[in-house]
Amino acid sequence: MQTHLLFNMQMGTQKPESIRNTETKCPFCEVESLRNIIDQKGEIIWLENKYPVLSDAYQTVLIETSECFSELSNYESHHLYTLLSFGLEAWESLLQQKKYASVLFFKNHGPYSGGTLRHPHMQIIGLKKADYREHLAPYHFEGITIAEEDGIVLNLSTKPKMGFYEWNIVMSDRSKEKELAHYIQFTVRYLLNGFNKKCNSYNLFFYQLDGVIAAKIIPRFATSPLFVGYSLPQVANNIGEIAEDMKMIFLSKDKR
Repeated sequence: MQTHLLFNMQMGTQKPESIRNTETKCPFCEVESLRNIIDQKGEIIWLENKYPVLSDAYQTVLIETSECFSELSNYESHHLYTLLSFGLEAWESLLQQKKYASVLFFKNHGPYSGGTLRHPHMQIIGLKKADYREHLAPYHFEGITIAEEDGIVLNLSTKPKMGFYEWNIVMSDRSKEKELAHYIQFTVRYLLNGFNKKCNSYNLFFYQLDGVIAAKIIPRFATSPLFVGYSLPQVANNIGEIAEDMKMIFLSKDKR
């Protein structure tokens, strides 16, 4: 099984950058110019990536909205549910083709996320030779419970994959898609508005593990050198306080 992905640097230099350079023309806003569209539902568009920088991979992009300066935490419930359902179906359609070792489904937001375009979008990538599941362990999705109901749980990781804070949403009942969307949006709102005044970036990752769909939300800052150099993740000593704070906010909103 392949352990490293080959990145095409020449192709990478051609990609537009609008997260830091706000004067860059956004290609996702020019809908009439988009090519190789796979599927579409209203303003949500799934298409092949114009800049496929990875070898042995099928790279696609999911444009979330026509609003370039919107963000997942601000979506109305109907759009949020439609987007998540559409994205999960697109992801699973590649999985069902049985020609990929694994299929990635993730979102970058903000200058520290590793993304280049400001316009809200996700990526779905079929990897022909690499399997991301080889780098995962069950404990990566364990944590302090924040919200829970039958078939789905939101927790704050006690053994994060990278550190310092990671939120997990584990959905064992597929009928809980709306709850999954709600938990994701609640967590992202907390990250951007209440968790840390300096947090402006995050990643959202989806996983399929033994018939269970899991999502992991990671706030992004400068990466710890202990993780970069030694693959040693760290966990913050105040995760209990953060979890309790989120529980109180979640319960107060539930009662309204």
